[in-house]
Amino acid sequence: MNIIRPIRRSDYPSLHEIAVESGIGFTSLPVNKELLSNKIERAEKAFSSQVDGPGCESYLFVMEDTQTGKVVGTTGIEAAVGLDDAFYHYHMGKVVHASRELKIHNTVDILTFCNDYTGVTEICTLFLREGARGGINGRFLSKVRFLFMMEHRERFAETIIAEMRGVSDEEGQSPFWQWLEEHFFSMDFPTADYLSGIGNKVFIAELMPKYPIYVNLLSTRAQEVIGQVHEKTRPALQLLQEEGFSCRGYVDIFDAGPTVEANLTHIRTAQESQKLPIIIDDQTAAQGRSYYIINTSVEDFRAVATEMVVSEEQQVAVISRQAAAALNISAGEYVRFAPVHSRSKTG
Repeated sequence: MNIIRPIRRSDYPSLHEIAVESGIGFTSLPVNKELLSNKIERAEKAFSSQVDGPGCESYLFVMEDTQTGKVVGTTGIEAAVGLDDAFYHYHMGKVVHASRELKIHNTVDILTFCNDYTGVTEICTLFLREGARGGINGRFLSKVRFLFMMEHRERFAETIIAEMRGVSDEEGQSPFWQWLEEHFFSMDFPTADYLSGIGNKVFIAELMPKYPIYVNLLSTRAQEVIGQVHEKTRPALQLLQEEGFSCRGYVDIFDAGPTVEANLTHIRTAQESQKLPIIIDDQTAAQGRSYYIINTSVEDFRAVATEMVVSEEQQVAVISRQAAAALNISAGEYVRFAPVHSRSKTG
């Protein structure tokens, strides 16, 4: 059985391995000992804190294979972005150049530098190690965040965003950044991406063009990748689109990958989730449907994906002893859950 739990200091070697495996472009996991250690420290502080509103808390979870004890994936939530560091995007818009007298009307696409997402909640740092890919593991890592946010809504903003990795080649070169590099930065994409990942964002404000960029002035290849995702990111984007996320015209300033957003109450898993007390019964639970299940704790958070029976009449959920132990709960305590397979999909 795989469980999802808060990261802890002893997970550092696994987190470092994941950072190396994730590669260039995965900005939220830089291969840097000090910064990875700081991410773990921030997460431990967030999970142990008492808060009544979204702030600078950074929640980082890991998926652990209970049979081997190995960490096979990670996923995270930033409670409110842009409060201690500027949070930059380009917004895709249009301007019209027209002359009634000359009967000319031209619409031009532009990119405007902005901080429009300041204060929203960001889901991030989702990575599943290659050996663990398959089954529902990827979906589990994605959806568990929505259950956690729904259970602890006071900790998060209503608007939830996700920055999707943009197009880059095997050497980590981004066609979009190559144009910016040539005209403004004189710095290759891996270096810029790394500096941003370690929190050194001053150079962005200092060197980024201050006025809107006319898209038709970019190279053809740079124009083609605006709003497009890296091939390895397509499954993650599809998952979020199924949840109700969509792009509202914002893209990353480095690789032009899309940022997608949704309101928490409109996210499918959050909408479908329920909260009930449990009964422990192995035989009954084995006859149930598959659910993503979390306990209601923050500091001692646990999540599993397993069979469970929901009794609408008795208003209880029936789970196995193994599941209860993995969730670290006893009979009568509450769980929040959502179906692995939505009825609307399965008919």
